[in-house]
Amino acid sequence: MKVKYLLVAVSFFFLSSCKESESKKILRLAHGLDTNHPVHNAMVHLGESLEKKSGGKLEVKIYPSGQLGAERECLELLQIGSLDITKVSAAVLENFVTDYKIFSIPYIFRDRSHVHQVYDSQVGREFLLKGEPFRLRGLCFYDAGSRSFYTKEKMINTPEDLKGLKIRVQKSNMAVAMVKNLGGSPTPISWGELYTALQQGVVDGAENNLPSFHSSKHYEVCKFYSLDEHTAVPDILLIGTESWGRLTAREQQWLQEAANESAIYQRKVWAEAEQTALKVIKEAGVQVAYPDKNPFAIKTKGIIDMFKDNEEAMRLIEAIKSIK
Repeated sequence: MKVKYLLVAVSFFFLSSCKESESKKILRLAHGLDTNHPVHNAMVHLGESLEKKSGGKLEVKIYPSGQLGAERECLELLQIGSLDITKVSAAVLENFVTDYKIFSIPYIFRDRSHVHQVYDSQVGREFLLKGEPFRLRGLCFYDAGSRSFYTKEKMINTPEDLKGLKIRVQKSNMAVAMVKNLGGSPTPISWGELYTALQQGVVDGAENNLPSFHSSKHYEVCKFYSLDEHTAVPDILLIGTESWGRLTAREQQWLQEAANESAIYQRKVWAEAEQTALKVIKEAGVQVAYPDKNPFAIKTKGIIDMFKDNEEAMRLIEAIKSIK
C-alpha cells in the first residue's frame, strides 16, 4: 500500500506541473463512490456550476470509484498538494481532525431537519474550517443519511441481536465504541473490500445508509436491513489548503458558491435515492424492519461521556443540541 501511495503521489506531482494552462485551471477531485451515487452526482453538479460561474476558467476533473485510493489516502494527497479536492466521511476525517468525532455520537441529531440546520449554521461553518491547521479546508457538507445495520443471517430488532456478530465499521474509534456498546464485535474494513468480506463470512454484517447499501449491491448478500438510524455521519467535501491558496479570491468565491449550491442539490437527489433504494432492496427480497430506537439510544448514551473532559467538544455538542 505504501508503494502504491508513493507511485500515486509521484505521478500527481508530475501532473501538478502541467495541469494548468494560461486560460484554465483544472481542479482534480477524487473519491471512493461509484458514478451512480447521489454524492457523485452532486460533485458533477458542482463541476458544471463552477465552469459556468468561472466562464470556463475553472474545471473540475473527477476520479470516482477509488481510482486514486481510499478516503484516507486521498486526504493525505490533499495535505501534500498532490490532489485538490476529495469527499470523505466525517468518521474518517475524525482521525485527522478530532472534533469530527462529535458527528458519530449516536442519536445526537433529532431528525433530518435538525441535521440540515446544523450543516447550515455557524457551528457547521466552524467544523468546516477546523481542518485548516491540518491543511484541509471544508467546502460543504453532503447529506449521508442515517446509518443502520444490515446483516446476512438475522434481523437486528434490539441491541441483544448484535451479540456475537462481527459488524464491519469504518476506521473510526467512535464507530468501534458504538458497536461494542451495543454488544457486537466491530471489525474495521475498507469500503472497497466489504462486499467480498460479506460474501466470505469475514463479517456478519455492516452499517450504512440506504443509498450506499443499494449502490454497493450489498443487498445481494445481506437480506436483513434494520432502520435503527443510530448515527447521521455527514460526508465532507474538502480542498487542500495548498490548492485553495493557489486560487485567486474571485476563484475561491466561485468554488465556494458552487459547493454550496451542490450541497442543496445533493439533499434533493439524496432523498430521491433513499426512496429508490428502499424500493429496489425490498423487490430484491430484503426484509426491512423499523425497530424501537430507544433501547439502542440507551445502550449508547455513555459515548458522550468520552468528551466530558474536552471543553471545546462539549461546547460544540451543546451548540448542536441547541439548534432548533
